[in-house]
Amino acid sequence: MDKKQARLRRARKTRARIAELKMVRLSVHRTNSHIYAQIIDETGSKVLASASSLETEVRAELANGGNVAAAALIGKRIAEKAKAAGIVNVAFDRSGFKYHGRMKALADAAREHGLVF
Repeated sequence: MDKKQARLRRARKTRARIAELKMVRLSVHRTNSHIYAQIIDETGSKVLASASSLETEVRAELANGGNVAAAALIGKRIAEKAKAAGIVNVAFDRSGFKYHGRMKALADAAREHGLVF
């Protein structure tokens, strides 16, 4: 089992648990260059809000989309978009990535700006 398969196995377990809870989830994905966040409804079929380091407003503020500062900004933006859509409670789906570094920065920023995990 390589690193990617292990991450996907962890992600599958997390998503199964969130599906049992029937909660809206904040799904986060990261690459070396960028970070992406989506708020997905209980059924998993509809994206309610999204933010990423590819957005033009974010790219204007940041030189690099793959660092902790970018993750914190994306956490802030996704929390604001979620509140605008009337969403406060979410389950944090880290897509099998460790809760460390960019994942932690995004989660902390989202919590500071009103999301409840």
